[in-house]
Amino acid sequence: MSGATILVLNGPNLNMLGLRQPEIYGSATLANLERLCREAADAAGVAVECRQSNHEGDLIGWIQEARTDFDGLVLNAGAYTHTSVALYDAIVACETPVIEVHVSNIYAREPFRHHSYISPVAAGGVFGMGLQGYAMAIQALARRTA
Repeated sequence: MSGATILVLNGPNLNMLGLRQPEIYGSATLANLERLCREAADAAGVAVECRQSNHEGDLIGWIQEARTDFDGLVLNAGAYTHTSVALYDAIVACETPVIEVHVSNIYAREPFRHHSYISPVAAGGVFGMGLQGYAMAIQALARRTA
């Protein structure tokens, strides 16, 4: 293990995975997602910590914490992706590589979802790959920190 630790942050409504719009988000739960992230981190030789909040301020605080306590950040900001300049500013100040992840392809959905405040300041993004997108992001960050 490289000693790297990756923080996985999930924003609003991601606690409803498996219940909310399963035709878009699938039937896996947040617990299933967190297990997948731990397995992906183990396989990549890094540690992972998963958190979820429906509150923008929690996400901002955790992004700020990542500056000193984590080597990379996987972020699914949920609907805040399309609205939050505050998350944008937190990521800029964080100076830790961020991979933006969305379970669905936000660019194939409603027009208001096509704009991301996260993408311009993220190191990369994974969209529409389902939960596997998180594993891909963890692998990418693990390679960056090796």
